Amino acid sequence: MKLADFLISAGTEKNLAELILFLGKQSLVVKKGFLGTSGKPHAGEKTRNVYGEEQMPLDKFADGVFIESLKKSRLVKNIATEEQEQVIEIDHPKNNFGIVFDPLDGSSLIDVNLCIGTIIGIYPGHVLDKGSNLVAALYILYGPLTSLTYTTGKGVHEFVLDESGEFVLRHRDIRIPDGKIYAPGALRKDYLPAHARWIEHLEQSGYKLRFSGCFVADVHQILHKGGVFTYPGVKGKEKGKLRLLYEANPMGKLIREAGGAISNGNGDILEIIPAAIDQVTPIYIGGKNEIALIEKFMREG
Repeated sequence: MKLADFLISAGTEKNLAELILFLGKQSLVVKKGFLGTSGKPHAGEKTRNVYGEEQMPLDKFADGVFIESLKKSRLVKNIATEEQEQVIEIDHPKNNFGIVFDPLDGSSLIDVNLCIGTIIGIYPGHVLDKGSNLVAALYILYGPLTSLTYTTGKGVHEFVLDESGEFVLRHRDIRIPDGKIYAPGALRKDYLPAHARWIEHLEQSGYKLRFSGCFVADVHQILHKGGVFTYPGVKGKEKGKLRLLYEANPMGKLIREAGGAISNGNGDILEIIPAAIDQVTPIYIGGKNEIALIEKFMREG
């Protein structure tokens, strides 16, 4: 079944369905750009985003594709993106949606041809809202297959791009299984005590380490195979590294709808009201058992 037909059959609100389909089409423009845009910037062309991270040419290309197309379509009212310092307001919008996105997650892997992705969250109003209020969340994974996984609060569904350029249904109503994969970010020497004990517990319980450096790819694997991804707060960066708006909230919404959970180690990330668009957070995302365990270790200190 094609994505457009599935959205209709699922009773998706018309304007929201139009936006999801539109975003899927823009991801194909991004994908085509991989062939014509270099991975690493040339000397003298290096720029950094608001987080001080080096921007790849494809980061800026993907960001531009989504922003310019959304401006032209007027399908949303405001936009916040990892590559921009301020919220972008759209003139004369057709809808009141607020949209947040990481245009190209895992871009440091571009030059070695590993999986990267796009993360998107859609709010009913302004983007500075807690993740539990998202009306939709989706990600596009650019791997051996290009896939689009989405939720509107009625299950999590995965579609793959076919030869005709259409996203077709691959998995309906995905539920995160029990599994023993863990994807741990940050350096072990910088772990805080409770996190270190939790990691030791996972390892002693037989969890296998699977970490690619692409948040989308790692969480996608856990969605299908079970386990947990983490990028914790560490010594010197206790507030974490990953972005609340662009990474944590959309992926957390998807994992929760699939029967999992997301936490900052002390509570549900999706209930945090953002103070700023560049807010960061420690992240634990995956199976409910693994999330409950880290919160227990954190309470114990």
